[in-house]
Amino acid sequence: MTSLALLGSPFLGPEVWTPVAHRLSDAGHEVTVAAGRGDSPEEVARSFAGALPGDDRLVLVPHSNAGLYAAGLIASRPLGGVVFVDAGYPGPGRTTPVAPPELVDQLTGQADADGLLPPWTQWWPAEELDRVLPGEETLAAVVAGQPRVPSSYLASRVTTPPGWEAVRGAYLAFGETYALEVDLAREWEWPVTVLEGGHLHQLVDPDGVARAIGDLLARAGLD
Repeated sequence: MTSLALLGSPFLGPEVWTPVAHRLSDAGHEVTVAAGRGDSPEEVARSFAGALPGDDRLVLVPHSNAGLYAAGLIASRPLGGVVFVDAGYPGPGRTTPVAPPELVDQLTGQADADGLLPPWTQWWPAEELDRVLPGEETLAAVVAGQPRVPSSYLASRVTTPPGWEAVRGAYLAFGETYALEVDLAREWEWPVTVLEGGHLHQLVDPDGVARAIGDLLARAGLD
C-alpha cells in the first residue's frame, strides 16, 4: 500500500489529522503525520522535510496552509505524488504569501507583547468554530495542540520552486472555499472529489475523508 505523509497547517496541530491517519493505517497504508513548526517559512519547511520518511514513493497529503509548502518538498526529493485536501496551492511566482491580505488585515494588531498571534481557534467567531469542529472533546484536543505563531510569520512568503504542478496529483475539497484550486486541478486533469463540509471536515467525518483519499490515490495511479 501507499506511504502517506499527512501535512497539517502550521497554524494547527497534528490532531486535525489523527482520526484520518488511524483509518488510513487500518486500511494498510504507511502513515506519517507531519506538523510544520517554526517562526518563519524557512523553519516550517525544514520541519516538514525533517518529519518525512525516506520512501521515494511517498505521497504528500497537505491540508490548508500546508499546501503552500508542497512545491519546496516536491523540488527537494523524489516523491510519488500529492493529494491536496482543502488546501492552497504554491504560487504562482517564485514566492507565495503565507496568508491572503484580508486575513493579515483581520489579525493586524492582535499580537501580544511577545509578538505572538492568538491561537487559530480564536481567529473565528464561536458559531463558525461550531460548524467545523464536532463537539467539545474535539475542540479541546485542537486547542491543546495548536501553536502560537508570531505575527511576522503571517506577513511572510514561502519559496515556491517552479514546475511542481507536473507531479502526479489529486484534489479533495470540502465545499467551495477552494473552488479556484479545484478548477486548476481539473485543468491539469487531476482526479477531484468534493465533499460537502467545513474546513476541518476530516474531524467531522474521518471515515468518509479516509475513503475519499483512498479513492483519489487509486484514480491518480498513486495506490
